[in-house]
Amino acid sequence: MAAAMELRCWGGDWGLPSVHTESLIVLAYVKFSGAKVTVSPIDWTWKTLTATVPELLCGDVAVQQPSQILNFLRKQRFNADYELSARQGADTMAYIALLEEKLRPALMHTFWVDADNYVNLTRPWFASRSPFPLNFIVPGRLASTALSRILLTKGEAPLHRITEVEGKLYSDAKECLNLLSYRLGTASYFFGNSPTSLDAFVFGFLSPLYKAGLPSSPLQSHLQQLHNLTSFCDNVLALYFNADRPCPPPPVQETMDANLQKLTQLVNKESNLIEKMDDNLRSSPQHKPHRVDPKPSLASEKSSTPA
Repeated sequence: MAAAMELRCWGGDWGLPSVHTESLIVLAYVKFSGAKVTVSPIDWTWKTLTATVPELLCGDVAVQQPSQILNFLRKQRFNADYELSARQGADTMAYIALLEEKLRPALMHTFWVDADNYVNLTRPWFASRSPFPLNFIVPGRLASTALSRILLTKGEAPLHRITEVEGKLYSDAKECLNLLSYRLGTASYFFGNSPTSLDAFVFGFLSPLYKAGLPSSPLQSHLQQLHNLTSFCDNVLALYFNADRPCPPPPVQETMDANLQKLTQLVNKESNLIEKMDDNLRSSPQHKPHRVDPKPSLASEKSSTPA
């Protein structure tokens, strides 16, 4: 009997099963291939800081990164690409490389570097899904990682600062969206009548940009003009995720009560320990209190003086 598979990922919002691109890619492929996977969001846990998501657990095996997870699922005979020809397989790899090179940097800038979007949407969302005190740490760490990655991959001479890189980022991203729109045309999926791994990657990259309530995003505006791409996202959501619902946040009062209970138990434990130490000190011979005779009062001294 095959071992049960568990997928750890960021949770959903904005009408999506996850707001995280990499998590969405794997979730979509799981649906397309028919794999039986238990989804475990890391929201409101310490894994928001320590885990690398998405992560697929199967027995003693832990697999990370979408490409590695998809390869692992194929080895388990969950293959959404089995009908692709060699030419289509090569095209799939080329378009995925295009997404990574041209679209990902602009998406990272849109969500993590653009000040309006980060302050009003991205940071509050990830802070609200991280437990205290990680809500002060996780968003900043993710934003720093995104900025470093953009500058590392796109900050070539003479473009060294993020303000100099922005124009090139969005120009490349719009060109990528136009190519995807042209390739999809009027079809429902990129290859044939069934979704494949390329559809999973495109869905994962486009859906957050399409569905997020971004205060400022020329890239989102450009995507909304490419109706076949937005219809593609809507169709995948309707056909494969219609029954899924994002995990609701834990009740605030219950969370506060649980924290208060833990704090009370800790205080009681320390109080009992202090009382026990006091009892040990009192019972110890070295710490018995010495009896001190009270100093005679002035009136008693006078009364005892002979006339």
